[in-house]
Amino acid sequence: MKTETIRRPDGAERKARILFTDMDGTLLRNDSTVSPHTKAVLDRMTAAGHRLVLTSGRPLDSMLEVMGEAGLFYPDTLLIAYNGSLTWDCTAHTALFSHTLPFDVCREIYAAAKRRGIHFQTYTEHEIVCEEEDEEVRFYRRRIHLPVLFSADPVSVLTEPPYKVHAIHLTDHARLEGLKAEVEERFGDRVTAQFSNSQYLEFYSSLSGKGNAILQVCRHFGIPVENSYSAGDAPNDISMLLAAGTGIAMKNADPEVKESADYITHYDNEHDGLADAVELLILRDG
Repeated sequence: MKTETIRRPDGAERKARILFTDMDGTLLRNDSTVSPHTKAVLDRMTAAGHRLVLTSGRPLDSMLEVMGEAGLFYPDTLLIAYNGSLTWDCTAHTALFSHTLPFDVCREIYAAAKRRGIHFQTYTEHEIVCEEEDEEVRFYRRRIHLPVLFSADPVSVLTEPPYKVHAIHLTDHARLEGLKAEVEERFGDRVTAQFSNSQYLEFYSSLSGKGNAILQVCRHFGIPVENSYSAGDAPNDISMLLAAGTGIAMKNADPEVKESADYITHYDNEHDGLADAVELLILRDG
């Protein structure tokens, strides 16, 4: 596939670059909005011919909501949702790549979470699915504004295998660590168990993950991996920081994320840390 290039006004050509950015704690401020300055920098970046791809553990509908509110739909926009399980073409309104969790795996994780007293949820195309309205789902929906479908057996109501399942405990991280260890022992290399923060433990196909997804997208656009940049703050971002040509950790990132990065931002997500990195690393030569 031909490498994507940009022709500058002076006639010179340069290689197109691509930025994969996490949303919460990275692109977004703590109120789930994009600052005007960050928006302006991303406008400049895309106008120069570079590409932006949002990557998140969020469901697709939640990502689309934030994108719409922030005005971040650029030409040929792609979104990577559910921690790399779904890559969505916003122009064609179709999935480019997807991986799901088999029903038998979902049922086993649900049973293990229930034994340990941990909130379990999964997703239909447009809904959260869980047993009942509890503190955990109310906490989750402060940012993820999807409707909820309640069922005594959440997996049984799914008509298609889900992109991921999700365990939440708001006060006992050790309990989630125990569930993670049990699932990893039970399913080996079939399932990735990954924290997106200390309260959220997510399970998805080992074929997924943000790192695998960004490599697929680079191939799709014909952009060499060395011309890719990824930015994040949480453990579920590590795979894409390692996969990209340049991995960017936010100043507010977890210590293990910073250890996996090539560059750490000077500012946090509340103070345009991502925008500063884009100006220094991607827009530095015009």
